Amino acid sequence: MGIKKFRPITPGTRFAELMTFEGLTKIKPEKSLMTSLPKRGGRNNYGRITVAARGGGHKRCYRIIDFGYSKKGLNGTVETIEYDPNRSGRIALIRWDDGEKTYFVAPGGIVPGTSIQSGPSAKIETGNSMPLKNVPLGSEVYCVEMEPGRGAKIARSAGIAAMVEAKDAGFVHLKMPSGEVRLIKEECYATLGKVGNAEHENVSLGKAGKNRYKGRRPKSRAVVKNPVDHPMGGGEGKSSGGRNPCSAWGQIAKGLKTRRKKKPSGSLIIKRRK
Repeated sequence: MGIKKFRPITPGTRFAELMTFEGLTKIKPEKSLMTSLPKRGGRNNYGRITVAARGGGHKRCYRIIDFGYSKKGLNGTVETIEYDPNRSGRIALIRWDDGEKTYFVAPGGIVPGTSIQSGPSAKIETGNSMPLKNVPLGSEVYCVEMEPGRGAKIARSAGIAAMVEAKDAGFVHLKMPSGEVRLIKEECYATLGKVGNAEHENVSLGKAGKNRYKGRRPKSRAVVKNPVDHPMGGGEGKSSGGRNPCSAWGQIAKGLKTRRKKKPSGSLIIKRRK
């Protein structure tokens, strides 16, 4: 897959650089692995806005991805490489030996017809899934579990991978894409390789309307609002806020530590990303 540019015949195409989708092998997704995706407009179950500047956008159906590695001990074959509107990477449709089909995030370089394996006895090849204790040092992995059996949480977006640096006392030292080094239990599953569609970072939408298709609405800065709408609003002329940057509810935006002390996740970080 590559990036295509356009002749600058309109302001929207002058700076647009979009994907070509040439590596896809199927247009319509597997119907049995689709479900509805209702719009929430950035609101939670109480109807309160928790994510600002969300609303509208094109209709989508959710593709059910097997992040939980449910086919351990089986072999499968890649049938198609497909587009997923809900993520930046591509997805692959796998037909397993038991006849069932599942979607998983496709690594770079994988093509239809490729055989993949899942389980402790899987070979050291791109696209195969196995526990971290079986992954050689220095290998790149993606779709990594944070807790055994809880499903993949780490390194899932386009062009991303984490690296196995060391193994010690039942834990694996995993270097995140951000540079953070974290301890992960060696029983956690991961997939060898790097998420495909690495050119995604070079995409330039070219116009504001493309963001509206994605359900992203305009967002105004805090300092240009009225005092009734934001603590940093108000003032004569172009004022700069008059206080430390904060949210609309007064929470400090820079320097405030928000990590929960009771949660043990922070104790497993060996090296911070900063």
